[in-house]
Amino acid sequence: MRIKSFIFNDFQENTYVVYDDTKECIIIDPGCYLENEKNNLKQFIVDQKLKPVKLINTHCHIDHILGNKFVCNYWNVDLHIHKEDFPILNSAVDISKIYGFDNYEKSPNPKHFLKERDKIYFGKSFFEIIFTPGHSPGHISLYSKKNNILLSGDVIFKNSIGRTDLLGGDYTILIDSINKKICQLPNNTKIYCGHGPATELGIEKENNPFLE
Repeated sequence: MRIKSFIFNDFQENTYVVYDDTKECIIIDPGCYLENEKNNLKQFIVDQKLKPVKLINTHCHIDHILGNKFVCNYWNVDLHIHKEDFPILNSAVDISKIYGFDNYEKSPNPKHFLKERDKIYFGKSFFEIIFTPGHSPGHISLYSKKNNILLSGDVIFKNSIGRTDLLGGDYTILIDSINKKICQLPNNTKIYCGHGPATELGIEKENNPFLE
């Protein structure tokens, strides 16, 4: 399993392309807004001869969905989210104006709703869905036990956690998700975050002031 990350839009959001030797890939949280950002994503997929098969949103805050329409239309893939984040997706047009994304292209509706323990398959690989609400009501994380990889969205960052003052956020629920779901994984789990650098769970247990 290989992971390519891109940093997109004014929020410095991490977009991920995950693929294996079959060349099938999934695209996670496409934050590409500007044309050059879309072209960077497209060029990597073309250069690597990849075939996108699914689009996943860990959650539907505006900085993680700016490129949903582009990805769905260009590669003819379906959007997958958790149903509890659908209202946030529906509010994205209004939210985009608040943050100055005046050229936001409305996201397609999801074709699939994900839930705890569902599996996302691509090529010979898969992720298991972990339901991790708190930053948003329907936030999910993607976990590969085989590869010791967690794509955590905005649940946990290097030395920090996701904010909870946005629509649908709840600090108590977020901490519960981290303690009962994330912290139960092996300490050598590599965490690819929604913003900032990757980290490792054991390091966060030792150094992250929000983890006990």
